[in-house]
Amino acid sequence: MDLFDAIEKRASVRDLQPADVPEGDLKRILDAGRRAPSGRNRQPIEFIVIRDADTIKELSKAQGCIADVSVLIAVAADPEKSEYWLEDVAAATENMLLAITALGYASVWIEGTLLRAEADHKKVLGVPDAMRLMVVLPVGAPAKVAAQAQKRPLKEMVHWERYGSMRQ
Repeated sequence: MDLFDAIEKRASVRDLQPADVPEGDLKRILDAGRRAPSGRNRQPIEFIVIRDADTIKELSKAQGCIADVSVLIAVAADPEKSEYWLEDVAAATENMLLAITALGYASVWIEGTLLRAEADHKKVLGVPDAMRLMVVLPVGAPAKVAAQAQKRPLKEMVHWERYGSMRQ
C-alpha cells in the first residue's frame, strides 16, 4: 500500500481479531518504528514484542481489545537518554501504526489506560524502573470494516504566512 493510502486508511481499531502476523511483517513494522526521527538521534526507545497468550491476557487489563490479538508491540523509553524521549515515542508509534495499516492489519494506540497502571505493566514485561512504558500496539485484523475518524477539513487548519490568514 502506498504511504498516502496508509495515512488515509489508518484508523484506531478497537474491535480486533487475531491475525497471523509472520515474522517478516513484524520486522517490517518494528523497522518502521526504528527509523522514526529521534531528537539528536539519541534513540531512547525500546520495543517489546509480546506473543505469549498469558502475558497478552494480563496486559489486556489496560484495555480489553488487547485480549483478542496474537501479538502486541510495547514501546518503552529511557528518559535519561534524551530530553526528547516522549516525542521519539510518538514518532516511532506513528510510523508503526502506518506500517501496520500498509501491511493490511489494524491497531490502536493504547497509552492512557496503560499509564494508569504503568508500574504493574512494567513488572509484567520486566521493564526497568527507570524506564517508561508508554504505548502498547495490538496488531490484529479488524473485526469489521474500520474507517478513519472524521478529521477537520484542511482549509480550516492551514494558515498562510500568518495565523488567521486562511484561503477558501
